[in-house]
Amino acid sequence: MDAGLKRELEEKVRSGERLTREDGIALYESDDLAWLGGLAHEVRMRKNGDVVHFNVNRHLNMTNVCTASCAYCSFQRKPGEKDAYTMRIEEAVRLAKAMEGENLTELHIVNGLHPSLPWRYYPRSLSALKEALPNVSLKAFTATEIHHFETISGMSASDILDELIEAGLESLTGGGAEIFDWEVRQHIVDHRTHWEDWSRIHRLAHEKGLKTPSTMLYGHIEEPRHRVDHVLRLRELQDETGGFQVFIPLRYQHDFVDMKDGKVRNKLQARTTMATGAEALKTFAVSRLLFDNVPHVKVFWVMHGVQTAQLALQHGADDMDGSVVEYKITHDADNYGTPNKLGRDDLLELIREAGFRPVERNTRYEVIREYPGPNAELRETPQPMRL
Repeated sequence: MDAGLKRELEEKVRSGERLTREDGIALYESDDLAWLGGLAHEVRMRKNGDVVHFNVNRHLNMTNVCTASCAYCSFQRKPGEKDAYTMRIEEAVRLAKAMEGENLTELHIVNGLHPSLPWRYYPRSLSALKEALPNVSLKAFTATEIHHFETISGMSASDILDELIEAGLESLTGGGAEIFDWEVRQHIVDHRTHWEDWSRIHRLAHEKGLKTPSTMLYGHIEEPRHRVDHVLRLRELQDETGGFQVFIPLRYQHDFVDMKDGKVRNKLQARTTMATGAEALKTFAVSRLLFDNVPHVKVFWVMHGVQTAQLALQHGADDMDGSVVEYKITHDADNYGTPNKLGRDDLLELIREAGFRPVERNTRYEVIREYPGPNAELRETPQPMRL
C-alpha cells in the first residue's frame, strides 16, 4: 500500500469517517500488519480503553443429529450413526447443573437440526434449564435453528421467539452466518438459512429487545472481498437495529481426524489451508476498522489458540471468550491443541500477560467485576504485547 493511501485511511479512521468496501479490500491487501494492527488498536482503545472483557460460560450441545451436511462441519451425525446422540431434557439439566461451579453466568446452547425432535422439546428445555439455573443467562440457538423451528412447528419466527423468551431465552447465538455471499455460501452450507432469513431472524430478535452476537467463519475458500461484504451486511443491519453487541471472527478448522471414530468429515479440507496467525490478526484488525457501529470484537481462543488470541487483543479485539470447559463442535474434530478449559484465573492471567485490565461481564455486557490490571512491579511500563 502506498504512503498516500495509508495517510488517507488513517485520516478517515481518526476522524470517524466510515470506511467503504474499497477501503476494506485495500486494508486486506496491505502487508504491513504492524500498521494495520496499530490502527485497529487505536479504535479498540477509543471504544473500550485498556479493558478486556470475559465471561464465565459453558457450552451445551443437546443433540448432534442434523439433517444438514455442511462442508466444513465435523460435529453433525445422521440418525443411527455411531456417536449420534440426543439428550433427554432431564439429562441436559443434570449436565448443566454439573457445570454450575465457578459462579457460572452463561450457558451457550447450539444443536444440530434434528429431523424428528418435536418443537416443544426446545422451549421445555429452556424452561427446565432456567428453573435449575435461575441466575444463569441462556444464550441459545442459531438463526438457522430458529428457521428450522419454523419448519417443524408451523409457527412464525416471531411467535417462536416470544415463546423462547418466555421460557428464559436471553440471547440468540451468532452461528449459521459463515460467509453470506452466495458465491461462497453455496459451496459450504447445506441448509436453507441464508442471509435473507438469518438477517430476518436477528432483526426480529432485536425488535423484541434481545441483544445478539454476529459471527463470520473465515479462512476456508472465501477471499478477502467476501469477508468485507459479510461485515458490511452486518454493519448495515446494525445501522437499522443497533442489536448486535459483538462481532466474532471464527477461524475455520481443519478436520485432521475425528477423535471419536477416525473419520475425516470436512469436505473442504482437500482444497483449503487454515488461516495463519498473521491472517487471523489481519482479519481482526480489518473487522474492527470496518464494523464501526458494533461495540465489541471477540476472539474465541478455542478456534485461534491462546497466543494468537492474546495478540488479537492488540489488533482490535477487546473480548476473550470465555471459560469454556468443553466445546464439542471444534474439539470433536480438529485435535488442534487448544486446552479443553480455561478457568477464571487462567483468563485473568492471559489478559494481564497481554498488558490489559480484565473485566468480567454477563451476556448483556454488564460489568460483574473489575479486576486489577498487569502488575506494574513485573515490568516498568506495562504495554500490550506486540508481534
